[in-house]
Amino acid sequence: MVAFFKKRRPRGSAGMENQDRGILVFENTSEVIRGENILKSKGWKIRVMGPPPEIRSGCDLVIEFPLIEELNILRTLREVDVCPLQVVPVTSPLLQLVDLFQAKDFGRHLMVRAANMKLTVDKETQTIVNVSGGGCPDVPYLARKMVRRSLDDAPSPREIGHTLCGYALQLAYEEMRRRCSQ
Repeated sequence: MVAFFKKRRPRGSAGMENQDRGILVFENTSEVIRGENILKSKGWKIRVMGPPPEIRSGCDLVIEFPLIEELNILRTLREVDVCPLQVVPVTSPLLQLVDLFQAKDFGRHLMVRAANMKLTVDKETQTIVNVSGGGCPDVPYLARKMVRRSLDDAPSPREIGHTLCGYALQLAYEEMRRRCSQ
């Protein structure tokens, strides 16, 4: 006898573009980063985005999540003492999240911007040619450690950075790796 089982998908794994979405608003960027790490480690499909101007609260990042999972996500965050300031359903077409990524193709070079940080790569060699933006004290250090190294050999900004700029550079780095692997 042969039994067929559906492969179980991770929690909240259906595409968010086809679901009602919610936004978790936090007091500061550190809380967003902690919340993101916790939720992703538990298998939730979430995205860090820029908040709509109508709900900006001092932190320039929010977590977008499948609204149907609100109670479970809030329970998960409460267990580790991470509490959002508010939960906002995204129901109005005017209440749109801001995509953190912008890409610019300069021919031989591709630049990806995430929030205030920019990462530029030589498309032929996948060598990082520039890291710029932000105003955090670790940006020159991050640039020194990453420039002139390939995407595969460069250290992850999350491993060596400690500020919002390092976090934004990590997002740009991940997006660049995604684009270069296509």
